[in-house]
Amino acid sequence: MQIKPRQHLLDIWQAMARHSFDDGKLVRGDTDGLSSVADAERLLCLLYPATEVPAFRLDQPDTTERDVLRALDRVGSRLEIPPNLVTALTQFMRTHTAADDSPTFAGGHYFRPAEPGGEITHAQRQLGVVDSYSMSVTLCLATLGFLKVYEGTTTRPEVRKAVTELREATNARLTAAMVSLLRSFTVNVFDAESEQGQRLIEVIGQGRQSDRLVLQQFSHRLRPLRATIIESISRGIQVDEGIRDESQLFECGWAWGIVKDAPEVDVLAVPVTGQPEGIADRLPYVYFTVAALDGIQDLFSDRTLTLGLLDEDQQKLAEMLRLRWELSQQYWSAIARFGTDRWPLEDLPWQTTGLRLESEYFSLTVAAIVVHDLVRRKATDDDLTRTVAVMERLADRGRVTSRMTRRDTTIRLHNPGVTMPLAGSEDSGGQLLWRMTDFSAQLLKRSIQLAELSRNIGAQDRLLRLSEQTFEHLWSRRIEDEEGAGLWDNVQAVYPEAGDVALRMSWSITERVTECLVAARNLYVQQPIRSPELAEMARELLSEATHLFGKEQLEASAAADGSRARAMRSIESRLDHARSLVDDRPATAFALALPVLQELDTLAQARGAAAQEV
Repeated sequence: MQIKPRQHLLDIWQAMARHSFDDGKLVRGDTDGLSSVADAERLLCLLYPATEVPAFRLDQPDTTERDVLRALDRVGSRLEIPPNLVTALTQFMRTHTAADDSPTFAGGHYFRPAEPGGEITHAQRQLGVVDSYSMSVTLCLATLGFLKVYEGTTTRPEVRKAVTELREATNARLTAAMVSLLRSFTVNVFDAESEQGQRLIEVIGQGRQSDRLVLQQFSHRLRPLRATIIESISRGIQVDEGIRDESQLFECGWAWGIVKDAPEVDVLAVPVTGQPEGIADRLPYVYFTVAALDGIQDLFSDRTLTLGLLDEDQQKLAEMLRLRWELSQQYWSAIARFGTDRWPLEDLPWQTTGLRLESEYFSLTVAAIVVHDLVRRKATDDDLTRTVAVMERLADRGRVTSRMTRRDTTIRLHNPGVTMPLAGSEDSGGQLLWRMTDFSAQLLKRSIQLAELSRNIGAQDRLLRLSEQTFEHLWSRRIEDEEGAGLWDNVQAVYPEAGDVALRMSWSITERVTECLVAARNLYVQQPIRSPELAEMARELLSEATHLFGKEQLEASAAADGSRARAMRSIESRLDHARSLVDDRPATAFALALPVLQELDTLAQARGAAAQEV
């Protein structure tokens, strides 16, 4: 199934508007107020494409396109959509603000009890989680960008007042989310002889080398990163002094929430209130690290920088987060590609060291960090090819591109999903779990990102084929009727033998698919990969065509009829156009040159036949 970003985004918008808006007002759903993550995901399904895709802009009513208006008719008319969006976003900000006016980041119903039939208290539901911090960064930046443009198009006093109120609330939430991300970052140092140390050695050594040799290689390969972390202690990174001992192992990244004993951030000109005590253990989760990386990179996007969306304090926080972003990316990419032979990432499925879990989902999250790193450092063809092979194997093992067998346990990867215990949450009154159900959507997102990065025709072709297969799988999982029609997730639609799988409305998967379509649009708007071989052949064709055209012009005076003159002008125009494309689109230049050569040959033959008759 070919990915058609414009049409498929319009379909999602129409379904989302039908589900969530009534006469221009945001309808309260089952998730409202229960999870800031789900509420942010719902709004991002609309706002993210509106701020990332020029054809879907809603901040300049005079330029809104007709098919967009038809899809959003439940949200309002051309002039009503922007103020109705302002109202909906203000409603979100107020819902997730505490009595002391500090923003809240409740995981809500996304938290699950560890005990079967267990209950989660109201206080536990209100705990902040990295998913919410990261999602809030993306939502707040999209909101600020939307307001910056829209404010200049309206003169209505009540709307401008609402815009001012929303901007203040959004800035407060953005700052609080960035501070919370800083306080959720951790570096975990442990001994090689410990249980966690032995598991890390097993993962990166893959049982092929002695523990001593693996430890030496770890120390050597991560020495520069260790030095950077030590140097960064003076810049606010909290880490055990054991990091200075090269015989110690370490991990870095994001815990599930604010870590225990994390100090308050007090380096800003305007102090941030409402910095809650952390309870999360100092244990980096690769899943939450990926979630944080996705949100943090939006702080450095072209749109954020061009529109100047960050104030002075936020710019300071962004630089602090960039350091942690770099450290995490480099660490996990190095671990995933450790050694000189087979990568640990290629040894499926990935085993987590701190929680003793293994799953294809964790392999996918580690692969996501590798994708981040490949994008950052302009990867080699070998790195890309090996990562593509991992993605293809994950698609097969996850039964996205292959048939699910009878009683296949892989169904658990999609429903009920992969669960993780949240270390330290037991201090809140009982162990909490976090569940991930978006394996297919994450696979699609990373495949498209890799395809956008790749400059290798073979690798990109494989990635596009994988992306299309994964998208077809996901598109088939849309809910067909009842509440949520046109949205996600109906797992049984693609796995009919999974009879006990319940249909459920998931803003998490819907938002991920929306992100994928925006990424696919970015892929299609870039220049196609240039083939050096085709470029050389195209130049040779154009050289011959130019020579023959010049020769034919010598004979032009002998034939004064208008049709020949028009043909010569057409040939000259097409040759000029083909020459202008030969560097960027050699295949197109090649295709344009062939009919020109055929036409020149036809003209030459006709002229020769006419000469023989005379």
